[in-house]
Amino acid sequence: MTDILNEAYGVVQCKECPWYKSCVMPMRFTAEDLRRQLESQIPGGSSAMPNDAGLQNLLSSMATSAQNSLLEGCPIFVERLRNSQELAAAIKKLMQNFGKQDVLDNPK
Repeated sequence: MTDILNEAYGVVQCKECPWYKSCVMPMRFTAEDLRRQLESQIPGGSSAMPNDAGLQNLLSSMATSAQNSLLEGCPIFVERLRNSQELAAAIKKLMQNFGKQDVLDNPK
């Protein structure tokens, strides 16, 4: 009986979640966002940060790299992944085989 209640609770929890149907998405931030974050951590603020092209290029590269490797996730989805090795393995397998079945179903 508790399994049924837990399943129902999970469904209701998802339907009420502001992330509904978009559980995971790439994080979006810019070099300017990184600059502001660094300035807020340095005593003296923006006056202590050099404003040169090299630093701007570094921040741009960092922002691009981070966007390609970091995800922002729904807390419910993340909790489910942490609690279920089977779910994580199934998603990993799906992603590893992504597109392979499409080629077999729709030969050109």
